[in-house]
Amino acid sequence: MIELVRSAWTDVAAHIDAGHTTAFLPFGALEQHGPHLPLSTDTLQCGEIARRLAERTDGILLPPVHYGETWGNSGHPGTISLSPSTVTAIAVDIGRAAAGFGITSFVIVNGDFGNMNPLVLASRLLQAEHGIPALVVDYPGLVAAGDAVKESPWAAPGLCHADELETSMILAIEPEWVHPDRYAPSYPDLPADFGHRPMRLGDFSDTGVFGDPRPATAAKGESIIEEIVANALEIVTAFQRATQS
Repeated sequence: MIELVRSAWTDVAAHIDAGHTTAFLPFGALEQHGPHLPLSTDTLQCGEIARRLAERTDGILLPPVHYGETWGNSGHPGTISLSPSTVTAIAVDIGRAAAGFGITSFVIVNGDFGNMNPLVLASRLLQAEHGIPALVVDYPGLVAAGDAVKESPWAAPGLCHADELETSMILAIEPEWVHPDRYAPSYPDLPADFGHRPMRLGDFSDTGVFGDPRPATAAKGESIIEEIVANALEIVTAFQRATQS
């Protein structure tokens, strides 16, 4: 693996000349994750997953994008949201630039729900308009991995926000950025159409927590991350075979 943020251009050129031409872009967000987790939670998570994927495929790790489309969390101070079109444009521009120095396949590791549709559009534009094979990986197997270790109930099916799962993952990645003294469960009353139309999470939870962070452990977080990486690696490997054949 080579990490662009630490590398000289000549090292990147040598890595590409050796045939390692898959780039990984972690696309995160800066949004509230309760009083106990950092605003960078989504970026930390997708950054770690992208790093492990790049390591296991001898790929090229690009620096993360620290901002995303996170309108749903914009009611809490510190959250900074991009428009969907901006997310798409950033991903397309980075993909085009990477292809310009030899990247032949571009993997975007998404860290935030709001980014998903804009990034899928970016992958389509890269392929259709620029001939650049692009893939979006979005935490494959997260729910099953969570169910395997979870001791607390979901706030809503598949909703993972400042809960046991996200807290466990950050404990595994940056434990010193977690504030266990601020752990408090929150199970907001959610309407039947929650998740089916745009809603601000702050309308339902003053703290921004959806679930119970108290049972979180670094061991659980490591287990979840490894399961996601294993699932993602299968997808990435199939993508590489399809695009490099």
